[in-house]
Amino acid sequence: IIENYENENFDKVVIVYAKFINTAVQKIQAHQVLPIETESGNENSNDYIFEPEVVSLLKSIAPKYVQNQVFHSVLEAFASEHSARMVAMKSASDNAGNLIDELTLVYNKSRQASITKELSEIVSGAAAV
Repeated sequence: IIENYENENFDKVVIVYAKFINTAVQKIQAHQVLPIETESGNENSNDYIFEPEVVSLLKSIAPKYVQNQVFHSVLEAFASEHSARMVAMKSASDNAGNLIDELTLVYNKSRQASITKELSEIVSGAAAV
């Protein structure tokens, strides 16, 4: 990523991933990695003195920053995926439980109707004798 950016194959690098908010919520997040943007709206941000020079400092820090941002987005995406799977499996388990309850009720009604029919036939046969 850094090589392609330095060779000007890319104008900018943006990572899009699913950000884990909580178990029920994952949001799509787009984060610009390169060029590095400062988050402060402070106009006096150029008043800092850097030792060593800014260029050499950024050349040593930038690759680690990009690696960290990519790794962070991968971890967020994995957490979101596992959460979504967990919620889906919980929902499937709950639905299967409801289906089992409904089918058990239908089976019991059918069995009760069969028993009632047999008893009616036995009583009718005994009354006929």
